[in-house]
Amino acid sequence: MLPTSQKEDTMETSLEKQFSWVEKMVPYLREESPCTVVNLEVLQENLGILEKVQAQAGCKVLVALKAFAMWDTFPLMAQYLSGAAVSSPDEARLAYEMMGKEVHAYAPAYSQKDMREMVEMCDHITFNSFSQWREFRTMMTASQKRIGIRINPEHSEAEVDLYNPCARGSRLGVTLAQFKEEELGEVSGLHFHTLCEQGAEPLVRTLAAVEEKFGRWFPRLIWINMGGGHHITKPGYNRRLLVQTILDFKKRTGLEVILEPGEAVAIGTGVLVSTVLDIVENDGLIAMLDTSATAHMPDTLEMPYRPEVYGARKPGELPFSYRLGGLTCLAGDMIGARGDRGYSFNKPLNVGDKIVFLDMSHYTTVKTTTFNGVRLPSLATWWPDPAEFRLVRRFGYADFKGRLS
Repeated sequence: MLPTSQKEDTMETSLEKQFSWVEKMVPYLREESPCTVVNLEVLQENLGILEKVQAQAGCKVLVALKAFAMWDTFPLMAQYLSGAAVSSPDEARLAYEMMGKEVHAYAPAYSQKDMREMVEMCDHITFNSFSQWREFRTMMTASQKRIGIRINPEHSEAEVDLYNPCARGSRLGVTLAQFKEEELGEVSGLHFHTLCEQGAEPLVRTLAAVEEKFGRWFPRLIWINMGGGHHITKPGYNRRLLVQTILDFKKRTGLEVILEPGEAVAIGTGVLVSTVLDIVENDGLIAMLDTSATAHMPDTLEMPYRPEVYGARKPGELPFSYRLGGLTCLAGDMIGARGDRGYSFNKPLNVGDKIVFLDMSHYTTVKTTTFNGVRLPSLATWWPDPAEFRLVRRFGYADFKGRLS
């Protein structure tokens, strides 16, 4: 059971409204916990929005696998998107084998071994530096793939340096001072990435900086990749501005435009369902869960951010307050405990109650680990009408053993 009902809670948030389907879905889980559940109807809605942007702007939209790589959904994504953006041989192979659309690669650096694999599967390969381009030029020229150089416009839009590709001293992309026109050779495109969960307005500002610094080389190019971080499917995103910005840019430059959002594909689609295993007390009540911040949602510690819990509020806003403890032996394995010290609920938590973390399919699923031998959350899909819960994958000992020796 859920610790509180949305119907009883008059403080319902807009995020909970988006995830109101969990009330109907959770009973289907039975003993499957922890489990990440992706709502295919919402995913399809996101894909429909992205497809419309592609059509209106005449651009390509790729799913960035670094953000969402649940390949069970690739056949659905392939119906709407142009392909996938990848950064490693394994991501490239997954996209190549399971999606069957265009594969665009970028990585901060490639090894010889990685490149030999990737050149067989990728349509576009972007290099982080001219020195890497020189190293692989012979191989790339023979492959006849589209070749790109990542640029750093030195224009920051991300607020957190951990996620800011243009932070001072960044290793990502070629700055104007380091740009070498004489080495462009067979390079047919440029790639930039400055955004992180942002709207169209920061893209407009970034594009102005890119054109000012690198626009002189556009006439000898074919395409430009505007990277990810575009929150295109988030309510309130100015898609009209995005489309018009791309149309105007194409008219000015004649370049093909590529976008590679990851979060925009999966935002609002998934939840991580966990179960209360125990209640302990030390300077307040702590609900011990069968999930883990460090193993199952490490992005909450990296950012850091406080994941929303269905039916819960900040401590003191509802009658019963708890901190939420993770399953591993790491002392700091606490969820949402920084600053506000946890969550509050309408009813006391009991062993067996379900705790549902909202909007946890993007990034969370690709960053999970088996630290402490903790098993990864199962993966499942949900279709709301008619109701269909499908267990996609359950992880076990073999997955833990397989990554060790």
